Amino acid sequence: MLRYRYDGGEIITPAVTKYPDGTFKIDLTLPGNTPEHIGFIWTYGDETEQMQLYYMVSSLKESFPCAQFGLFMPYLPNARMDRVHEASEVFTLKYFCRFINSMGFDKVQVIDAHSNVGAALLDRVENISPKAYIEKAMERAGFDAEKDQLFFPDEGSMKRYGGMFKAAHLSFGMKKRDWATGKILGLDVSGDDPKGRRIFIIDDICAYGGTVFYSAQKLKELGCGEINVFFTHCENSISEGKLFECGMINKIYTTNSLCTLDTEKYPILDIIDCLV
Repeated sequence: MLRYRYDGGEIITPAVTKYPDGTFKIDLTLPGNTPEHIGFIWTYGDETEQMQLYYMVSSLKESFPCAQFGLFMPYLPNARMDRVHEASEVFTLKYFCRFINSMGFDKVQVIDAHSNVGAALLDRVENISPKAYIEKAMERAGFDAEKDQLFFPDEGSMKRYGGMFKAAHLSFGMKKRDWATGKILGLDVSGDDPKGRRIFIIDDICAYGGTVFYSAQKLKELGCGEINVFFTHCENSISEGKLFECGMINKIYTTNSLCTLDTEKYPILDIIDCLV
């Protein structure tokens, strides 16, 4: 979804329709005075929004050439494609960032970019820490830093988030993988014993939730108590995985950077607004 606002005021959703040939018809609400700052908010839906963004920024830059332009893009698209292994592969992250840079934003903000490569490729970028959103999720889950245990699904997430929080009990997962197929076969736990403890799992991104499913499975085998999970970014495809139906997870917390699932349909899901 694309939205915008003038000088930090009301957030406006543009009127976007299509002509019969499939091209966009976009109508913008113009301010009554000359704005000093125009901010765009892009909670990613699909790649067609890139062109909408380009058209809108181009139009408003022509109307207000002296204004400062910002982009708040909490989820960085294409971050998984942050390197190529074969000459035939297209380095989509590189070209996506080049496209964003071509619009000349004065600041681009992302949250917890999945790849540092993407943050490095964007001009005038601020990679916002997810700490405030994780703390909000912890508060909602009733996390007790003295009694409960933080769990990270792999060593990468342990390094990424382990230093953010003071917790008496920590552990992380070590995936067992079939290297021929890439399929996760299971998971071992390293660190403090989770037996009898409530668990709070932290990770940056979720597609189907396989890693957290195997984490929860192993933690339950080891005798842990209630499990709550936080993902900075959560794709709607999580509903096609096992986490919602496995009965091992109490709550899944995520931001609205990417996820648009109905929390009434999926009461296990608790979505935190990025803009609050």
